[in-house]
Amino acid sequence: MKILTGNSNRPLAEAISAFLNLPLTNASVRRFSDDEVFVEIHENVRGEDVFLIQSTCYPANDNLMELLVALDALRRASARRVTAVIPYYGYARQDRKSGSRTPISAKLVANLITAAGAARVLTIDLHAGQIQGFFDIPTDNLFAAPVFVNDILEKFDGEEITVVSPDVGGVVRARAIAKRIDADLAIIDKRRERAGVSEVMNIIGDVAGRRCILVDDIVDSAGTLCNAAVALRDAGATSVCAYVTHGVLSGNAVARVTSSPLEELVTTDSIPATQAVRVAQNIRQLTIAPLLGEAMRRISDERSVSSLFDHPPV
Repeated sequence: MKILTGNSNRPLAEAISAFLNLPLTNASVRRFSDDEVFVEIHENVRGEDVFLIQSTCYPANDNLMELLVALDALRRASARRVTAVIPYYGYARQDRKSGSRTPISAKLVANLITAAGAARVLTIDLHAGQIQGFFDIPTDNLFAAPVFVNDILEKFDGEEITVVSPDVGGVVRARAIAKRIDADLAIIDKRRERAGVSEVMNIIGDVAGRRCILVDDIVDSAGTLCNAAVALRDAGATSVCAYVTHGVLSGNAVARVTSSPLEELVTTDSIPATQAVRVAQNIRQLTIAPLLGEAMRRISDERSVSSLFDHPPV
């Protein structure tokens, strides 16, 4: 078993390497003068089970090309099997035709990863579960829920909590966490006028006098979360915090979060923290390195990955 990483999220790769007590494979990922991606592996990987760790976060296209070129390099170096470990799967929000003459880019990216030489994919909290079906190779979609549940139980032990889904599409995810912590569930019904802009309409459920926890998979502009926090406080919630797997936090998102009623935004390190995120008073990251590392070990050993959620690593 060997671990290789691109440049997208080296801190997470190093944390996984430390968890597995396995050094990162010596390789260089660099650019030519015209920004072409070049990957060179400095160790023998012939016949090895290789895990390539690369999030397709900002800059998404550069990191995607790094992933594809590294996959090709490993395939041509005769690696026995290459697993693409993609903590954050970019383009996942383009999972259907949203209008006439629009692409399904999540499927296109899946085709590219398969054609480049990946034998299987390991990712976490896909935006839509059906994206697994876009791949014609085995795909393991992990969930950050165990990591979030442990943190919630430690922080809010014994308090009256309501888990809130910021939209109807995220109800399944929110219900799973609410069930694990034995909390009530509420749903925010919103109408989105255009991409990146949302308007809160109604709150379905009782939130008055409760500490509310918003649960989602991606926070990008943070408009939905901040509007939801305002609506919950107006409805009588004593406090509002949010647990979101992928902290994209583009544009003015960090400033929007820091000036919002959100007591805290908790994300994972599937996307590396920017300087703005690191200094923000109410944004915190949890690591998913043990979760991904244990899944990688089980895949290499040909053991069950689904049982990981019955007994998550610590």
